[in-house]
Amino acid sequence: MRRRDFITLIGGAAAWPVAARAESRERIRRIGVLTNRAADDPEVQTRYAAFLQGLQEAGWAVGRNMRIDVRWSGGDAGRIRAFAQELIALAPDVILATNTPTVVALQQVTRTVPIVFATVGDPVGAGVVDSLARPGGNVTGFMNFEYSMSGKWPELLKQIAPGVMRAAILRDAANPAGIGQFSAIQAVAPSLGLEVSAVNVRDAGEIGRAIAAFARSANSGLVATTSAMATVHRDLIITLAARHKLPTVYGNRFSIVNGGGLISYGPDFIDQYRRAAGYVDRILKGEKPADLPVQAPTKYELIINLKTAKELGLEIPHSVLARADEVIE
Repeated sequence: MRRRDFITLIGGAAAWPVAARAESRERIRRIGVLTNRAADDPEVQTRYAAFLQGLQEAGWAVGRNMRIDVRWSGGDAGRIRAFAQELIALAPDVILATNTPTVVALQQVTRTVPIVFATVGDPVGAGVVDSLARPGGNVTGFMNFEYSMSGKWPELLKQIAPGVMRAAILRDAANPAGIGQFSAIQAVAPSLGLEVSAVNVRDAGEIGRAIAAFARSANSGLVATTSAMATVHRDLIITLAARHKLPTVYGNRFSIVNGGGLISYGPDFIDQYRRAAGYVDRILKGEKPADLPVQAPTKYELIINLKTAKELGLEIPHSVLARADEVIE
């Protein structure tokens, strides 16, 4: 899907043409979307294209029987809170939320409007659902990982760069998922002979200073977790990793395919958004979020960028290459 077509399809909150509504005999259902990304972020465009495709496959069409109101916060906490209030004021039938902060902001405004999340790390720990099997309120959706999966990142780091003895873990300490991911990594680090330390990703300046200081020691590497802020600052992290020659494992494939990162392992986020469309469809047809269990990822991807490996002087083992879902030459 071209960017112009994508923005035209979902970008505005303006009223749809009166003629289109007049021709339709179906009730127009209103879907809100609150995202932590900017409207021009190519990754989020790809994810929402999958969400829209899922809705279309279920029989929903913009202008015929549904309308979408999207708010792009660009990761700004103040805008997330303001947009949450705006969306609820529009009286949507259901809202898609993209991460923990957006869900929390919406819950502070409503406990009745159904909310489906696409990528939340620890919904129980964050307090947005009572349990995975029985969410219990107006929120349900799809987790973007299980904490045990986080241990795969330091394992990969040691497999592709055996000489690495220290790793900085880039995480969002303000998000319960960031704490949980780091704990899982700490649990496996000793068995790998790896010393790990946390680096918060609140802003670009903090990231730049921390990585520069960490890189002064030899035999160092990085792990960029799946936090929203690590994703927002992915270009900076990739640039710093290349500048300081730091082998880096990412939790987001977009950093590899489009940004020049080294290696990633994580859930298929496109699949998460497509599955979220299925839950939105079921809610619009009468089911309640409390009756729809929170689901874990079913697809994980290993992506390797051999060009970046060559620039870092690394030779990826055949055992790792054989497991890869995609290899970028």
